[in-house]
Amino acid sequence: MIKTILCSAATVTILASGALAHDTIGENVKLVYDQPLPNVPGKSMRAVLVEYAPGGTSSAHTHPKSAFIYATVLEGAIRSKVNDGPVTTYYAGQGFSEFPGDRHGVSENASATEPTKLLAVFVVDTDETELTTPSGE
Repeated sequence: MIKTILCSAATVTILASGALAHDTIGENVKLVYDQPLPNVPGKSMRAVLVEYAPGGTSSAHTHPKSAFIYATVLEGAIRSKVNDGPVTTYYAGQGFSEFPGDRHGVSENASATEPTKLLAVFVVDTDETELTTPSGE
């Protein structure tokens, strides 16, 4: 239990410093779950809560090459573009996946007046320290 808490605290620090390293507007990112997978050695499941203020946005980014991600909108609406796909709006209760090596070119609140929340669940190498890396447009 203590090991998990210490690992989570270290990951939150690393994640927060990475989030501050790229351009964001009205974005709050918080690690809310971090657990090594007992049946998949070397892999962990991590969940990140992303909250956007009205008009909030993230800069283009990638995630670790080991990461498979499922994201679900908890409230409001999120506009998202992965790789060369179309910009798509997802509403509360809807979700999408990102595969290893994908580039997330658009991630933003679809509303200029209401906040939104997104939960992103990662299956990633346990030793991975950076969950988000900025990538230029």
